[in-house]
Amino acid sequence: MSYSVDDVHNRVKKILYSLTGITLTENKEIMISNRIDKLKRNCKFYGDIMELLDLVEQGKYETDFINTFTTNKTHFFREDFHFVDLRDRVLPKFAQSGEKISMWCSASSTGEEPYSMAITVYEAIEDCGRNISASIIATDIDTNVLQYAADGIYRYSKSSKEFPSWIKPQKYFKRRVQKTLSGDEVLIKANDELKKMISFRELNLNDSSYSFSNNQFDVIFCRNVLIYFSVEDQNKILKKLFRHLKIGGTLYLGHSENPQDLINYVKRVGQNIFIKEKEII
Repeated sequence: MSYSVDDVHNRVKKILYSLTGITLTENKEIMISNRIDKLKRNCKFYGDIMELLDLVEQGKYETDFINTFTTNKTHFFREDFHFVDLRDRVLPKFAQSGEKISMWCSASSTGEEPYSMAITVYEAIEDCGRNISASIIATDIDTNVLQYAADGIYRYSKSSKEFPSWIKPQKYFKRRVQKTLSGDEVLIKANDELKKMISFRELNLNDSSYSFSNNQFDVIFCRNVLIYFSVEDQNKILKKLFRHLKIGGTLYLGHSENPQDLINYVKRVGQNIFIKEKEII
């Protein structure tokens, strides 16, 4: 049976939406083509692409499909004003009270965001002169990036502006030089102290519910992931996240995202920084 490129792309979009809730827009055609090739390589499948998609729909290669078509763009201290707010407004309260702070990074990708959260905790400890007991659950749908994040090894360049001026990377990472064909490459590895604070888990934001308790978290980061979902599905995800955030807890969203139907239940305290004031009725 003959089919067009559009037929293949539309089917990929349909399968991706059914598995993850992610909506691919019309301007992603080149990306889809490239990732179809990548999917075939990863699966060592050399037959017809429609046959491979049949197998994905039957449950085979499902994880490979999700890992291939999800986007993982991130870096340390992305939108660093959120980490400044965490350091200066949120964490000192827990240093004062002695209560443990529970945080959730809901789209952790390759791990730079939860490691940035952990570093911020240690910076707040230094600023406050008191210990802060903290735990971070970092989740993502892509099992490959979760393993990468758990390893905690990253390429580093001195010219990189990923770390803000108030962070000294050498305090939190071990540095090593690796020789490659193109020259020396500097790698940094997260210290054990950072790793102990973070638990990495697989989670699909499109699932009907999440395996956390109601009002479990004091802080939830959900940044730069909602943009991959339709407005309707963004609302559904936010409402599910909201159930797990404590009253008085803080929700951090990405620069182009908004709280949607939650607007009457939160107080804005900064750039895409929201405090939960009441439960959804």
